[in-house]
Amino acid sequence: LGPWAHGEARYGGIPDWIVDAMPTRSNDPEYMGHVEKLYAEIGAQINGLLWKDGGPVVGVQLENEYNIRGEGRGEAHISELKKLALKAGMDVPLYTVTGWDRTVYPSGEVTPVFGGYPDEPWATSMKELPPKETHAFRFDTRVSGDLGAQTKANALGTAETDKDKVPFLGAEYGPGLPAMYRRRTLVSPDDIAAMLPVQLGSGVNLFGYYMFHGGRNPVGTGGTGLEESTLSGGYNDTPRISYDFQAPLGPDGQQRPVLTKLRPFHYFLRDYGAQLATMTVRQPERSPANPADLQTPRWSVRSRGDSGFLFFNNHVRQYAMGPQVGVRFEVQLPGGAVTLPSAPVDIPNGAYFVWPINLDLDGVKVRYATAQPVTRVDARGQGLVHVFSVTTGLPAEFALPDGARTLKPGAELHRIGTAQDRAVSVLLLPPDQLAQLQVMEVAGQRRLVFSEQQAWVADGKLQLRGLATQPLRAAIFPALPKPAAAGLSVQQDGLLQRLELAADTTEPTLQTAVVRQARTAPKVLKGGLANAAVQPIPEAFATAATWSLKLPAQLAPNADDVLLELDFAGDIGRVFDGVRMLDDWYYNGQRWQIGLKQFKLKPGQALKLSVLPLRADAPIYIDAAHRPSFAAGQTQVAELRSARLLPIRRVSIAP
Repeated sequence: LGPWAHGEARYGGIPDWIVDAMPTRSNDPEYMGHVEKLYAEIGAQINGLLWKDGGPVVGVQLENEYNIRGEGRGEAHISELKKLALKAGMDVPLYTVTGWDRTVYPSGEVTPVFGGYPDEPWATSMKELPPKETHAFRFDTRVSGDLGAQTKANALGTAETDKDKVPFLGAEYGPGLPAMYRRRTLVSPDDIAAMLPVQLGSGVNLFGYYMFHGGRNPVGTGGTGLEESTLSGGYNDTPRISYDFQAPLGPDGQQRPVLTKLRPFHYFLRDYGAQLATMTVRQPERSPANPADLQTPRWSVRSRGDSGFLFFNNHVRQYAMGPQVGVRFEVQLPGGAVTLPSAPVDIPNGAYFVWPINLDLDGVKVRYATAQPVTRVDARGQGLVHVFSVTTGLPAEFALPDGARTLKPGAELHRIGTAQDRAVSVLLLPPDQLAQLQVMEVAGQRRLVFSEQQAWVADGKLQLRGLATQPLRAAIFPALPKPAAAGLSVQQDGLLQRLELAADTTEPTLQTAVVRQARTAPKVLKGGLANAAVQPIPEAFATAATWSLKLPAQLAPNADDVLLELDFAGDIGRVFDGVRMLDDWYYNGQRWQIGLKQFKLKPGQALKLSVLPLRADAPIYIDAAHRPSFAAGQTQVAELRSARLLPIRRVSIAP
């Protein structure tokens, strides 16, 4: 609800005219009068959507990263915000506040929520950061390190003393990272996904993301944006428009590789979350002393009675973890010890997983498995199928009532028992199939859809979305009754029903031409609240290199969208339609994509790309793998490596 919501917005999203006229983030009567109007409007817009009315809204968050103390502030301010929320009709089960960076709130009135990121683009360091606590199990505190609060506090926050009073809920685990001028981190899918077993194994019972879908911020008619900046007193400089966030879904809905790593954990939580939520965290006898300990095995167990899950992580961003050699786990439970696996294994660098202990699979008790449970499918005539994924580099051992069996991954069912005269089987997926797995209800039945493209269900039909220059393919289990779409090829291949539609277009031609050569960019200055690199002033862009990007006369008229993909090296990129800025980008090594459909451009129209040179001496952190190489004597770089148009199509398949 805010009013301070941040999101890398100027003044946390509080309007300039409020900040100019009165004190904010306190119980000042004039300010609270405006807050009451804001909350009343929000309450009216979500009327009928609350949990008590059968809707999806189970909670509201008050303020954000609030650690300000003093008269009319602190706990008193949060209490007053809650009263205004109730007055506005927002009667919900949960009233939350962010719990990190020494936040303060009235204990018992609200519930803290937590988060974490695998790096800190808001930091000031020009080097790789020490190993982050988000990749280390937490047994003593729920509060992560620096999450970038705009205000600082000296005393301990309320969340530090509330640990045993409230559930462990997450609201801001980063599936990507925001773009900030001085520190441009580009995280890998494994950097993100490895956080999940760690946080779940530390007791998190609500896994909330920020941001799951990237976006763009609006710009006013005069070109003014909402961005936080050092010029407006903010701690960070951020792009005017782009809020890509390296998110699992890009600003134009495009699927990113990190999503394929996250989905198996989401499916696990959907099918096993209710069971997991009741389980208590168990700390091993020996665990790392701190996040910088890269030798001691990182693991935990959550259990209730004799059932549980073992969580393990051997991945830390930018740090090689040595293989854990000759590993066996012993877990003491009320019914006796469970030792797994049957023989020691070597767990490689980069591995992270969840293994079940005494898991009931429709009446078949699995004492343990060295494979990760993912989901369950009622395949009707083919029985009840439990989907697992292999742990890379390790055998998949299942300790079953009739003895231990090592299963091989692939598109085949391994029968492990019977439930009410129906077969109970395991489908064990290798990494490539797991990455394509999407689970959905279609034609009245839960099905597994394996596809490199995005897949979902709308209006009762299976939707596939991907590059129009490539075939669209999906493999389905259980098979659809009568899949139909223009040009659709259907073939049964053992367990899987394979669907394919041929590519329907070629890549449109984008004509590029140099308009202006780069001039010498001004030196990047340090300053602001962070005393770090500050984004150059607007006049600095007079030194930018400029290219014309001319669209073809026919811009894939049948496409769902056309992505302009730019690969450039420089400091800041901007794309213009005339003098209207369409998007902007801080160079970090990630390819920049812009969906063009939203702008309603004319055939043959010319856009303009402007790239401010990146100086070799700029005090800016860019991951070593992506930082441009400067030749001897080279002082700056501003180059366009490639520019492409990628047509995207969407196909509906009747089941």
